[in-house]
Amino acid sequence: MSEPLTCDVVVVGAGMVGAACALYASRAGLDVVVVDRGPVAGGTTGAGEGNLLVSDKEPGPELGLALLSLRLWRELAAELGTSVEYEPKGGVVVAATPDRLTALERLAAAQRAAGVDAVTVPADRLPDLEPHLAAGLAGAVHYPQDAQVMPALAAAHLLRASAAWLLTGRTVTEVLRGTDGAVRGVRTDRGDLFAPAVVNAAGIWGGELAARAGVHLPVLPRRGFVLVTEPLPPRIRHKVYAADYVADVAGDGAALRTSPVVEGTAAGPVLIGASRERVGFDRSLSLPAVRALAAGATGLFPFLARVRALRTYMGFRPYLPDHLPAIGPDPRVPGLHHACGHEGAGIGLSTGTAHLIAQVLTGRTPDLALGPFRPDRFLPEVP
Repeated sequence: MSEPLTCDVVVVGAGMVGAACALYASRAGLDVVVVDRGPVAGGTTGAGEGNLLVSDKEPGPELGLALLSLRLWRELAAELGTSVEYEPKGGVVVAATPDRLTALERLAAAQRAAGVDAVTVPADRLPDLEPHLAAGLAGAVHYPQDAQVMPALAAAHLLRASAAWLLTGRTVTEVLRGTDGAVRGVRTDRGDLFAPAVVNAAGIWGGELAARAGVHLPVLPRRGFVLVTEPLPPRIRHKVYAADYVADVAGDGAALRTSPVVEGTAAGPVLIGASRERVGFDRSLSLPAVRALAAGATGLFPFLARVRALRTYMGFRPYLPDHLPAIGPDPRVPGLHHACGHEGAGIGLSTGTAHLIAQVLTGRTPDLALGPFRPDRFLPEVP
């Protein structure tokens, strides 16, 4: 079968967001080609924990997108079965002090008003949810809607479920534009692909791809590490994290920030996060980050002090300065659409993002207002 040179949509990026865009665009009746310089899930997706969360999001546009995405994930999980390791495990956000519990309850009340299921748990009931939690915590909020998938598997299965043509190992060197400025496709190091629409799902390279179309999108990388323990019998029932995590997600500083995030997996190992720091694309191991992760995890679950950590891995979150992704058409370049900049929430937000992109591509009114996600909301840097 010869390679197609023309299609309706070129999706740049074969991570979770690109895979979801391919699926929903294909199901909307469009011919889709997905192109990536590396393999499927070879970037941020392959270094993620697979979180599908509402618990860490304050009321606003991102929370609305998360609620839409969770509904779509549940539909896909029912369709794809266990192949994506979907676990509706729920989340538990714990507070170490009464003051932090008060702030957490205030956030939960606002989230409930926006449609989130959030249940306050007093300290004496915490063992009912997590028997192995440390003693002395002030309380928690339980978020039953939180879930998890295995991200690399999920990306692969969503691509397989789509009708998209997948081209890996190809670097996009230019976004092709006509004399009227509109998109005509992309140029790769192995030939041109022609289409009237291009979706930028390039993750941490989203800013670079935007520049190849002649527009500014300030996507930056935030490095994060994850510790992986030896396989264990099931002892941690939910995704459990400290209330500080929400503030760390929203932080703007470049310095290392860590807050304990602990969860089991279907295969047995416990995943321990989360760290954030802006160090460019430096991939070297950070011992301070790893030590902080271990200390935070054992503070939440003391039994982990006797468990071996087998390995650590790292990845870069695609970060935009206002902590919202860029989603939708770019008014500066007709035919260019963006689906990137989700930071650490790309797995969870991928389905909603893709659903909205498919609606725009087929001329329908999107289910959520895209104004807060406009890709042209950032002023160009002054030389």
